[in-house]
Amino acid sequence: MPIDPGVAIGADLGTRTFSWTESDVLLYHLGIGAGAQPQAHLDEPRLRWTTEHDGVQVLPSFGVVAPTFHETEAPSVAMPGVEIDLAQVVHGSQAVTVHGPIPSSGSATQRTTLTDVWDKGRAAVIWQDATVTADDGTELWSTRSSIFVRGEGGFGGERGSTETVALPGRGPDAERTYAVRPDQALLYRLCGDRNPLHSDPGFARAAGFPAPILHGLCSYGIVLRELTEALLESDASRVRGFASRFTGIVMPGERLRVRGWREDGRVLAEAVVDSDDADRDGAPVLGDVVLDLAD
Repeated sequence: MPIDPGVAIGADLGTRTFSWTESDVLLYHLGIGAGAQPQAHLDEPRLRWTTEHDGVQVLPSFGVVAPTFHETEAPSVAMPGVEIDLAQVVHGSQAVTVHGPIPSSGSATQRTTLTDVWDKGRAAVIWQDATVTADDGTELWSTRSSIFVRGEGGFGGERGSTETVALPGRGPDAERTYAVRPDQALLYRLCGDRNPLHSDPGFARAAGFPAPILHGLCSYGIVLRELTEALLESDASRVRGFASRFTGIVMPGERLRVRGWREDGRVLAEAVVDSDDADRDGAPVLGDVVLDLAD
């Protein structure tokens, strides 16, 4: 059996010790489009994404990629009780919670646990939780994520549930459009995600896509950056957590439209494709987006 829930659920995936530098943070921010907009190179708050002159600030989404930032191999999907192929996998959801601003450089240890496996019939959803602690034992941030594994359902497991976020029935407090660069995935892969789905046309076709697609976590970072710039005066320290569900794909060269609403101490949002192609215009990319604000 490719997936054995009895072995997988609760499995300790071990620890990973890692470090990061200001240059890593700056590269990550460039990978999610910081500095690409007109006049961004003259905007002092936004320059803190891309330069060290006034002190580098770190978007919480960096915490998701920091542990694997220096990886140069394709990601592994080997887990206890799970035998799957990378070509079957797409990102399902992602959340990060920070316990204070992430330092612009440092070292830490991540411990990861496989917490659940859902049986969706024709697919499986595999959940992981991770905590990251500094060398002195201080908890820095935590993450929760899922992957969607096509063709691996039907093993008799729990189906699971999905919580949806209802958007306000009024116009958004901010709406922004980001033009995804044709080379965006090639740049973003330098942030530690060398999955060939995002760079190899043959691999992408074999996985069922017409061409390499943008990393889901790149879209995730773009949306957080756009919302932080539009609604939080480009101040990353005001973000306590960021969660979303991946509802569709973005192709390099497309435009991403982000709409955000302030609501009860949070920001609720959505992201869709903004396209001249009627078949792609409005296609969902990120849904159930919640940005929790620091007190």
